[in-house]
Amino acid sequence: MRVVVVGLGVQGRKRTAIAGSEVVATVDPVLLDAGYRRIEDVPLNSYDAALLCVPDAPKVELLIYLLGNGKHALVEKPLLSERDSDLTKLAGLSAETGTVCYTAYNHRFEPHFMRMRDLIHSGQLGQIYTVRMYYGNGTAAQVKASPWRDTGSGVLFDLGSHLLDTLSFWLGAIEQPFHVIAASRFENRSFDHVTFGATGKPLMQLETSLLSWRNHFYADIHAEKGSAHITSLCKWGPSTFTVRGRVLPSGRPDEESVTLVQADPTWALEYDHFKSLCATGGSSLQTDMWINRTLNSLGAAALSGEGQ
Repeated sequence: MRVVVVGLGVQGRKRTAIAGSEVVATVDPVLLDAGYRRIEDVPLNSYDAALLCVPDAPKVELLIYLLGNGKHALVEKPLLSERDSDLTKLAGLSAETGTVCYTAYNHRFEPHFMRMRDLIHSGQLGQIYTVRMYYGNGTAAQVKASPWRDTGSGVLFDLGSHLLDTLSFWLGAIEQPFHVIAASRFENRSFDHVTFGATGKPLMQLETSLLSWRNHFYADIHAEKGSAHITSLCKWGPSTFTVRGRVLPSGRPDEESVTLVQADPTWALEYDHFKSLCATGGSSLQTDMWINRTLNSLGAAALSGEGQ
């Protein structure tokens, strides 16, 4: 597959390295080593798909151009718009032209994330009671130095989108509305620490932070027949997956753990997945629409002072 990489920042460089010889052109409005300044300048007959590694603002317009011209597109998360109709339009264009519009949430391809999904779907845990996740990194100062990043809802949209997508990946469609528990600006103009959640079954609590000086992720799921836990991601390793089987009426649970120490496999796995979608079809923006609605609602609540 012939691909164009649009945006040569950190993510664009990673995508370029993974796609390798399949990259036929690069686009960046500023960086001198890019072959083109605008995607419109790249001959349409020279590529099949584009990898969009750009800020949030131009994403929808770029996708309209690509899908409308019959080109597949992978776009870095999150795919957001203040207007739901924008994502509806993208879904219509994708269906009309037979193109794939895929939003990249590479954590889906973490080995332990896939283990968690398979475990939940197997029914081994029974009814899921609670889900708690934390995702933090220490990039507050870097975000503060970037005017386009240190705006609006901050970490809520950046890392919160990952957690919402993970919930959808593990649990499927989610009915409960989410609410802001706490939204703080400790060091940044935008929110750099946000906790949000949803009541009901399962009860969900999600926490995102730019103030975790050692990058960290964890997930704890407690259920009818036991619990499952993830500690850390492969890119920060070691990453551990633990399953505990409930002992009735009470007692120390049976426990099994798998620990991985390896390079981050998610970028290559995701690119292969995207190529398979382009070959067979299967584009869907339903999860993106739900994430968009949820984050816009949470962002508005946080900016209005709810949870502070």
